Amino acid sequence: MGNFVFTPTEIDDVFVIEPKVFGDERGYFMETYSEKAFREAGLDYTFVQDNQSSSRKGVLRGLHFQKEHPQAKLVRVLSGEVFDVAVDLREGSPTYGKWVGELLSAENHKQLMIPRGFAHGFVVVSETAEFAYKCDDFYHPEDEGGIMYDSAGIDWPEIDGELILSEKDLKHPKLAELDFKFKI
Repeated sequence: MGNFVFTPTEIDDVFVIEPKVFGDERGYFMETYSEKAFREAGLDYTFVQDNQSSSRKGVLRGLHFQKEHPQAKLVRVLSGEVFDVAVDLREGSPTYGKWVGELLSAENHKQLMIPRGFAHGFVVVSETAEFAYKCDDFYHPEDEGGIMYDSAGIDWPEIDGELILSEKDLKHPKLAELDFKFKI
């Protein structure tokens, strides 16, 4: 696909994307997204919003989703390193409740393409990290949902010190208690 390698994961529709990096003594250049290349790979998304966050080591954000306005996300790291996770919440999916995780960093330039119907989250494993992602629907705060980070059997990496979660993320139900599934 030209400037990208699209690698499917063990969960249908979730891809690890590696952009081709062109480097020399001045630094590097890479495309992070190309509508044409993504469509040729079968990833037909129209992104409408870009988001960015900065976090310190041990911060765990997630596992989040929107119920009535689900979002596909193309996620990447601008600086630092995170372990990024997607959990399948699609009703009838043979991989419902399963998760896929990938180490994303500014050095490896990997991205994760997460379709609609998944809970998403990440933990910062470097001292700090800047995280950026594209969404194919707008953020609707009244539509938020989530599952508890430790309820889907995710093999989170060891972090020196305690995990740091928001009050909101500490109140999510466990996956087994979730009364919501995506009808996709």
